[in-house]
Amino acid sequence: MTEQTMRAVQQRTFGGPEVLKLVTVPVPSPGPNEVLVRVRGSSLNAADSGARSGGLKLMTGRKFPKGTGVDFAGEVAALGAGVTDLKVGDKVWGYLGGFPGATGTAAEYAIIKRAGVSRAPTSLDLAKASALPAVALTALQALRALSVKAGDRLLITGASGGVGSSAVQLGVALGARVTAVCSAANAGLVRSLGADQVIDYATADLAALPANFDVALDCHGSRLGQYRRLVARGGKFGSITMKGFAKIPVWLITPGPRLRPIAVKTNSADLQRLAEYVDAGKLKPVIDKEYTLEDIVAAHRALDSGHAAGKRVLRVTPG
Repeated sequence: MTEQTMRAVQQRTFGGPEVLKLVTVPVPSPGPNEVLVRVRGSSLNAADSGARSGGLKLMTGRKFPKGTGVDFAGEVAALGAGVTDLKVGDKVWGYLGGFPGATGTAAEYAIIKRAGVSRAPTSLDLAKASALPAVALTALQALRALSVKAGDRLLITGASGGVGSSAVQLGVALGARVTAVCSAANAGLVRSLGADQVIDYATADLAALPANFDVALDCHGSRLGQYRRLVARGGKFGSITMKGFAKIPVWLITPGPRLRPIAVKTNSADLQRLAEYVDAGKLKPVIDKEYTLEDIVAAHRALDSGHAAGKRVLRVTPG
């Protein structure tokens, strides 16, 4: 590696998408058990909006500058002390874990802890692969926490989003019978991912549906009480959303399944498992649109709109 500087997205105040700026900063050096990755692709996640706006400042802190982006795909550019199972040039992907410091993965290079890096799937372009780590990790860990198994009747809300579309595919791979909730516009997409049944959230009469789901996974945060009533006695209900987490105190004292909050954790073994699913044809990224680093403001405006079929991806550097 010969570069001494790189382009990276930073912000120096909380606010709307316009606070994000493309700047030139020094290329960082990896410390012990860290990997420097030349980023080919990154993607946008819902938490990126809250981190940028200040809605999550209790978790991100108030120190500036801040970077953005938490998942990536690229190549190993340098290795810190103690990292012996990777080599420079290896194609990798992963998840930063937590929130970025002065630079995130929306940058030409990123420092990643070894636990957040795994070899990338071989069957995908790296920029497209970057759409999966954060959302697919979340889906995989959620389905595991809810003990989803072959034959289960699995309900997934927000099924056309990043986590939801991954959860549909992984649920099918596990042998579950998946019912997906999304808009009518995205019903065809979700069926193509393997869902047995698709419910249009705008028109469905949820009260008329039988309470026969073994597992429900909330990936959207709306109508939680109604979806909870669709879970059979002894079934499980999990949520990855802040709105879901907010319901926990109330639902601890009311009849029905206990809501299980699920937060993603970086895990190289899980990332490797996801790469195997991709290369086996059981998991694919669902991409709404690709952007470049120069388009970061437009990408965040689209993110803030809340409407997507899959993920927004940043194609960071060629390769």
